Amino acid sequence: MANTGSTLLALVTGAAIGAGVGLLYAPDKGEKTRKKLREDALDAQDRFNKKYNETASNLTEKAKKAKLDFEERLEETLSSASYKADDILSAMESKLEELRKQNAKLQKEAKKEEAETKANKVVV
Repeated sequence: MANTGSTLLALVTGAAIGAGVGLLYAPDKGEKTRKKLREDALDAQDRFNKKYNETASNLTEKAKKAKLDFEERLEETLSSASYKADDILSAMESKLEELRKQNAKLQKEAKKEEAETKANKVVV
């Protein structure tokens, strides 16, 4: 029976403690609960908007940086291509000058041969 008394005492003590905790954590009146829920919802919305704005700002900054990096690389590429194009043009101009000289030489030789051919026809 001592065991039953201890068990009953523990059961009553547990029920009293449970009832006390229940009263401490019992929900407020409906109006207070709705007000608290509304405030919590507004706080959550503010936190969401803040995170959204931070994320948008970070993405905008990263996009600007990527654009600047792209423009810089494009400028370097164009500059490099421009130097290469200048080198190619210089080489082509040198080759063209060589070809002009060869052409002039060949035309001189052709005129000389033509003159010699005419001279040989007159002699014959």
